[in-house]
Amino acid sequence: MKYIIVLGDGMADLPIKELNNQTPLQAAKTPNMDWLAARSELGLAHTIPEGMKPGSDVANLAVLGYNPAQYYSGRSPLEALSIGVDMKPTDIALRTNIITVSDEDGIPFGERTIIDHSSGEISTEDAEILLNACREELENDEFKFYTGTSYRHLCIWDKGSVVNLAQPHDHLEEKAGPYLPDESIAGGAFRRMVEMSFEILNHHPINEKRRAEGKNVANALWFWGAGTRPALDSFEEKTGLKGAMISAVDLLKGIAVGTGMKVVQVEGANALLETNYEGKAQAALDVLLKDNYDFVYIHVEAPDEMGHQGSYERKIKAIEYIDGRLIGPLLAGLEGEEFRMLVMPDHPTPIAVRTHTSDPVPFMIYDSRKERKEIQFYNEEDAAKTGLVIDPGYKTVNRLLEI
Repeated sequence: MKYIIVLGDGMADLPIKELNNQTPLQAAKTPNMDWLAARSELGLAHTIPEGMKPGSDVANLAVLGYNPAQYYSGRSPLEALSIGVDMKPTDIALRTNIITVSDEDGIPFGERTIIDHSSGEISTEDAEILLNACREELENDEFKFYTGTSYRHLCIWDKGSVVNLAQPHDHLEEKAGPYLPDESIAGGAFRRMVEMSFEILNHHPINEKRRAEGKNVANALWFWGAGTRPALDSFEEKTGLKGAMISAVDLLKGIAVGTGMKVVQVEGANALLETNYEGKAQAALDVLLKDNYDFVYIHVEAPDEMGHQGSYERKIKAIEYIDGRLIGPLLAGLEGEEFRMLVMPDHPTPIAVRTHTSDPVPFMIYDSRKERKEIQFYNEEDAAKTGLVIDPGYKTVNRLLEI
């Protein structure tokens, strides 16, 4: 038996007036998901434990079967695993976004507006040049910077402490001032580095070129997601299954490293709307059928990014791409095989709020050996109608694996 999770990050949503009060999942054309839904078990899962923030770190740990209350030590340490940073027990890792803030002349940084947490989905190549420019002036024995993917990078704070810092995607179109690191944190070092990064980056040649092209500039660093070195149990020891992870996001790759799963790199996979969906599908088929792995986790970031952008049109497109360009080829390639497939988001990223929420998410579990043929569709409403609710959500994977 083969087991597959297709994870559409942030795919769940709320009814949207412009879509006749449908969600993007309901409005999208998803013939493959609809085919699966008619033959699947549907329900809702609570992936965010009470009192924890609805981050992709917490939620994806839960989907993979790890109780976040037990295993979560922060988002950035998981990304550090992916990047290959060997954290000391006294290190603190912090996510370092390269973001877009407004660039009016002569105003304090705190009066600038947070425009885009992703700097227009900047390429890793351009972002690395900008991060290196900051590194030259900001890095020292206490703070080290490491390149990640696109706008997502890493800072290691030697002998630091876990501090609560605002997530930029929670405060889009707001003034930066109330969310800047407090002066008491690291003697004000993080606040100074944010403000200095604007002076370093705002008129960097890469950003002047982006301005000329009408793109969002990448003109400030933003720190958040602090945490300590993680300690995760082996997925194979927990389940008896040999597993692999397919994702373009360092967070998910880090979870895979921490749990002893194989990290499968896919050329052209970039965590953007136009990622290599077909390549991910083929990589999953190869690892399951050629390499004889038992389990594969296929993570797609695009719906979450479109939710943060506030674009229901692009979120619908991301869902349709997952359906047609990922799930479709998977089903074709697995024809004749015995397999069970779980399709779900990790958390909602509603267009209305442009950030994550803790609401339960719809899931469906398909078993190739069973024929249900119920009239149901994969979306939030149909999942809720079944009355099946898994709480805590980290037990959802047990239902998939029948353990």
